[in-house]
Amino acid sequence: MQRGKKYVDSAKLYDRQKLHDPAEGIETVLKTAKAKFDETVEVHVKLGVDSRHADQQVRGAIVLPHGTGKKIRVLVFAKGDKAKEALEAGADYVGAEDMVAKITGENFFDYEVVIATPDMMGVVGRLGRVLGPKGLMPNPKAGTVTMNVAQAVKESKAGRIEYRLDKTNIIHCPVGKASFGAEKLEENFNALLGAIVKAKPAAAKGQYIRSCVIASTMGPGVKLNPNKLMEL
Repeated sequence: MQRGKKYVDSAKLYDRQKLHDPAEGIETVLKTAKAKFDETVEVHVKLGVDSRHADQQVRGAIVLPHGTGKKIRVLVFAKGDKAKEALEAGADYVGAEDMVAKITGENFFDYEVVIATPDMMGVVGRLGRVLGPKGLMPNPKAGTVTMNVAQAVKESKAGRIEYRLDKTNIIHCPVGKASFGAEKLEENFNALLGAIVKAKPAAAKGQYIRSCVIASTMGPGVKLNPNKLMEL
């Protein structure tokens, strides 16, 4: 695979085979973030579980201490007082059947988070085929199916992220922007990894965190020591 000059230059700044401590790894990522825009710093964690089994699923949500640095647009499915609460809390879009028609008829996806009250899930269920593949389907485990829509909206806006396994048993999550600096990124990173460690399924056997890589949008991946992460 052909790499750009900045990527190649950044890769020369550190030992790519070394397993770094989290703080050292984050400092290294910041040194390699050379793009002209404010790069997102992402974490990729491979777990020793099998996501094909229901009792080995790892999924949840957490509000990062310093947010993600990204403006989040929120769509809420609710009616009556709950719809009013969502709007007052700062939701960008609120609706019910009318929003289903807008999504299916106009291919409307101008949002990053979808929240719904439990009574609306029958309506939202019609959108499973379009919201599911985009990772937008509301889910109780992620806190996006709730009667407390105001809190869910505020947390989403503040930087709540959802973590979940992909088909290869890897969790991919942002932990902020390069402009945050090492201290804030480390606090966000520790909060995320702490949540993932706490979410370890009882059915998981052997080494839980197999590997962890942290990288900026355009930079090379920096390997972290998985044994250190279990202590967070």
